[in-house]
Amino acid sequence: MTPHAPLTTTVAEVQAELAALEDPKVRAVNERHGDEHGVNLTRLRSIATRLKTQHELARELWATGDAASRLVALLVCRPRTFSATELDAMLREARVPKVLDWLLSYVVKKSPHAEELRVAWFDDADPVVASAGWALTSARVAKKPEGLDLPGLLDLVEAHMKDAPERLQWAMNECLAMIGIHHPDLRERAVAIGERLEVLKDYPTPPGCTSPFAPIWIDEMVRRQDAR
Repeated sequence: MTPHAPLTTTVAEVQAELAALEDPKVRAVNERHGDEHGVNLTRLRSIATRLKTQHELARELWATGDAASRLVALLVCRPRTFSATELDAMLREARVPKVLDWLLSYVVKKSPHAEELRVAWFDDADPVVASAGWALTSARVAKKPEGLDLPGLLDLVEAHMKDAPERLQWAMNECLAMIGIHHPDLRERAVAIGERLEVLKDYPTPPGCTSPFAPIWIDEMVRRQDAR
């Protein structure tokens, strides 16, 4: 077995940089959203950009359990190197929302195991894990829907989204919107489900942003498509 090359940067050095960037105001805002770190993400990304790809360092950073360190890890790792078992374990460990989001977006979606994990996670008893399965399903609805039972997904959304835990509810709502946006034959039903369930109908949306309420989200994105 070939020994790993020595790390060009140590975990201690990265964590010292992150500690120097810690901002109590940023932490206060992040903690309101469940994120356990106080580092501006633009500055955190700049650290990762300088480090470039260092997969063994990424593993070491992840193992610390520190949220900011894990965010850097997700930016400097090699996504295709992780096994399905490793990614499953990482997801189940990652309870911080931003870490979960980046793990899915930057690592799992680029993994050759993405479809295997989507199927495994989709109906997991843990709603956070299930939400990852739904998020991966939304990506397929938009880009590669062949083989998906879209009417069946709408049935599940209609039956379970209203009372689903928050993160799972958001993921199911995104799937509902993606079906409505990308599949005109199911658009009317998707909008009707959103209107009937009223999930996120009153969610505060900043000016210039699109509401996450599915009927509004669908209408706005379809309008943009038609305007092209």
